[in-house]
Amino acid sequence: MLVTKEKVFKQFWYPVMPVSQMSGQPEGFELLGQKLVLWLDDSGRAIVASDRCCHRSAQLSKGKIIDGNIVCPYHGWRYDGQGVCVKVPQLEDSSQIPKGYQINTYLAQERYGYIWVCLGEPLNEIPEIPEANDPNFRLIPEFYETWYCAGLRVMENEFDLAHPTFVHTTTFGSQKHPIPDAIEVSETDYGVTGKAILGVFNPEQQQQNLKMDEDITTRNLDLDWYLPFTCKLRINYPNGLVHIIVNTATPINDSSSQIVQFCLRNDTEAETKAADVVKFDRAVTLEDKAVLETTDYDVPLDLKQEQHMMTDKPGILMRRKLSKLLASNK
Repeated sequence: MLVTKEKVFKQFWYPVMPVSQMSGQPEGFELLGQKLVLWLDDSGRAIVASDRCCHRSAQLSKGKIIDGNIVCPYHGWRYDGQGVCVKVPQLEDSSQIPKGYQINTYLAQERYGYIWVCLGEPLNEIPEIPEANDPNFRLIPEFYETWYCAGLRVMENEFDLAHPTFVHTTTFGSQKHPIPDAIEVSETDYGVTGKAILGVFNPEQQQQNLKMDEDITTRNLDLDWYLPFTCKLRINYPNGLVHIIVNTATPINDSSSQIVQFCLRNDTEAETKAADVVKFDRAVTLEDKAVLETTDYDVPLDLKQEQHMMTDKPGILMRRKLSKLLASNK
């Protein structure tokens, strides 16, 4: 499956950039093989448009922002938040600017500290994460970086509870628990949901983060996958601590994904520093990245093209769900 060849993927929301990274200058991003430019207008609203001036195709992301409008670096043409050219310096009378002087703009929303973009008519809303509005939880931004692998591989990996023993050898993988103690998954309207129990190693750094002294502990997991490339893992620990990972593999193009990850926890900064939480999760994701970047990015939805085992059921449901989506949107 090559994401840029399937038009339906343009009808989903993807986080493309942290709000904290937005400044007074335009930012460039590639989504599903399409070059985009992002900027904030005078009201602070995110604007997303094609990163291409309609005059001579110069990249607008190399320009600047004046009065909330983006200015082309080549000839100074200026566009507003609707993509309409409002100033051509070479014309004395701006009222004479032809109506065809426009660039394409796209839907944009701010959610969870990121700017989300949809390139078409949305099929679903941005995934709802109830804990993000719960005062008992804090939201911690974790990672924003490019991985050279398919988004579906990342999603399957998040639900693959047979890999920690072999991949996460320096973090939480337990040799005594090569498979989960229990797992149940089922298909939903939005994707896949499930529950699982996994025994994990609890290294010293994590003991401090979790406020648990045991070398081995249990993760009770609530799993949710949202079409096409967002997942939520709610990890419930025996002492009542909840650590929720929300991960989106935003598709840059067929072979690369922008990994956008944040977590939510029901503790405080005084109890566990956010930097320590990120440090451990960062070590975990680097172990995943090292393996996932060796996988084929053209993931086959035909189940006969790769072999499977019983712990692959979540990924099999994902592939079936995507197959149905593509078949119904030809």
